[in-house]
Amino acid sequence: MELQKYFSKFLLNKRKRKLTERDYFLSTRLYTMLGTEIQNVALYREAFSLKSSSKNKDSNYERLEFLGDSVLGTIISCHLFHTYPQANEGYLTQMKSKIVNRKNLNKLGEDLKLTDLLQKQTAVALGENISGNLLEALIGAVYLDFQYDACKRIVLEKLLTPTEINKLENKIVSYKGLLLEWSQKKKLNIKYETCEEIQVNKSVVFRCHVWLGEEKIANATETSKKKAEEKAAQRAFYILNKKENILGNSKAL
Repeated sequence: MELQKYFSKFLLNKRKRKLTERDYFLSTRLYTMLGTEIQNVALYREAFSLKSSSKNKDSNYERLEFLGDSVLGTIISCHLFHTYPQANEGYLTQMKSKIVNRKNLNKLGEDLKLTDLLQKQTAVALGENISGNLLEALIGAVYLDFQYDACKRIVLEKLLTPTEINKLENKIVSYKGLLLEWSQKKKLNIKYETCEEIQVNKSVVFRCHVWLGEEKIANATETSKKKAEEKAAQRAFYILNKKENILGNSKAL
């Protein structure tokens, strides 16, 4: 046991001498996060590099994000297929959407504090989806570093565990989609009317009204048309659910 500790410490110190201070910090953080020692640190440097504003075509996270998106989709699809053997295609699709949707990936990336691993800290404001993008880039790097089977194990044991996946089973991802499904089953007509409004400070917002047949049941304003419609749909859902028990009648949740 003492000999094993000696060689482990010896190899760690040897590896540390080969890495720059920044690479050693990155490797150490990723070891804690992934539960295994990374092999190719260059992949992870790329995964946590932002796109440069200069004309130099430096590597950045975007290519690995593209790869990680596909790898994550495959891992989750296979996991759901085996976890829910009796579920139909519609249910599996909805569950996958809940797991890999941008909002959920952003939250996972934020919980892991992935922006702390960015190689070059910048004063430029990061996009609202940066944490989710970096998570996908990390998965892409893990896939290239360890291949699929090990990547799947790391994702399901360390990054997006079955326990976390199960929590999403009853989560509503889109109120607009939920209302559409409910209205189609009930053979009712739900429509959205959205228009731009100029505020006193000259900023532009979008106001959305939700109609059920001839009745206007809810409205909301937001900074984009999509956000306004989803917010108005959420308000309409709470109003209708008290009368119609939409949750009780929906198999989507």
